[in-house]
Amino acid sequence: MSIPQSGGGPIERHAQLAEYLAEGCKPRDQWRIGTEHEKFGYCKDTHLPLPYEGARSVRAMLEGLRDRFGWAPVDEAGKIIGLTKEGANISLEPGGQLELSGAPLETIHETCDEVNTHLREVKSVADEIGIGFIGLGAAPEWSHEQMSMMPKGRYRLMTDYMGRVGTHGTQMMYRTCTVQVNLDFGSEADMVQKMRVALALQPVATALFANSPFFDGKPNGHKSWRSRIWRGLDNDRTGVPSFVFDEGFGFEAWAEYALDVPMYFVYRDGKYIDALGQSFRDFLRGELPALPGETPTLSDWADHLTTLFPEARLKKFIEMRGADGGPWRRLCALPAFWVGLTYDQSALDAASDLIAGWDQATREELRIAASVEGLQAQVGGIRMHDLARECVAIAEAGLKARARPGAGGLIPDESHFLNALRESIETGRTPADELLELYHGEWQGKLDPIYDAFSY
Repeated sequence: MSIPQSGGGPIERHAQLAEYLAEGCKPRDQWRIGTEHEKFGYCKDTHLPLPYEGARSVRAMLEGLRDRFGWAPVDEAGKIIGLTKEGANISLEPGGQLELSGAPLETIHETCDEVNTHLREVKSVADEIGIGFIGLGAAPEWSHEQMSMMPKGRYRLMTDYMGRVGTHGTQMMYRTCTVQVNLDFGSEADMVQKMRVALALQPVATALFANSPFFDGKPNGHKSWRSRIWRGLDNDRTGVPSFVFDEGFGFEAWAEYALDVPMYFVYRDGKYIDALGQSFRDFLRGELPALPGETPTLSDWADHLTTLFPEARLKKFIEMRGADGGPWRRLCALPAFWVGLTYDQSALDAASDLIAGWDQATREELRIAASVEGLQAQVGGIRMHDLARECVAIAEAGLKARARPGAGGLIPDESHFLNALRESIETGRTPADELLELYHGEWQGKLDPIYDAFSY
């Protein structure tokens, strides 16, 4: 999750809220790709999750990466909770999941190099202290009680709130992992087109990247349990906001939506102040119970925007949030999928044509069906497998049109990063299907083999 903001000037005009979002508009030659991916750490001999403290721990991992590879530490209340280097940062999810938030890069070639370097650094530290890391959408066996809370004030507040507003919030926090890509827009109109495509087609990403068929030590009846969890989390801040598809949608409409989402916290002087369930509108009026008489800064607004969790999220860029964490090939495939669909205008127009005419009920049904059935999902006359095939074809055309070479010009474009998805299209099988096949066959109903077979 995001590192809290600090500074920023006071909010003196309502219009500043939308203007903050509009500041993300960039000319096409400045568009970048930011990839984020989370993974579970565990002790190799016991297969138990990592605590924060100890010889084999999250802290030992962070300190090892700091000392060996020159990452700068990020501390909170005297404890190391993250690392930064060259525009990238490593942070902790609530249950100790290790997340790389990559630097904004020009090509997927660079993104994939970044991913590989990171995983190599992590493995070199982890191997020495008896730790492994695995890419799955949900913890296959671990209970909530086995997960250690990381020492971040934000997470203590969120844990309490999640226990009150939904049914699956703490599962999301402590026992899921995702891979995301952050993408730029050129104008308000470009943002609108990309947001609509992102929200409508997020179920396709959920299906293609489905990788969480186990939970609490057994099959859970879903290809993506992580996606199921998000449906039972907090209806005020999750899902597919229907207003994005309304005529007149733009930065102002998103700002108004964000204002109606209950707050989590205010960050002051290195501490999180409890503002759970309170209103940012009251904050603007100087009437926030948590900070009576104070009005917000733009940094407070930036922090609040990070507490919205729709399937695609608008900040000064757009975050694609529908995919399970997974094996390294898919960490490169996700940015390839979305860059291909959105960074070439012809591809973006084709994707827009694909979703034209869908109503909100169809979008919601696709979201649910993707989590349960993956590529085998069907909603009305829409077969997910066919839809995914069309999306991957559009993405491939978009990447070829982008024509960003790699390997010193030996590779003409970025389309080969879609190979993992092409295989799923050809076979109809996602990582979740492969895992279930192993579980019911070679593994004989046991999950211990998953660690050796699927760790990085």
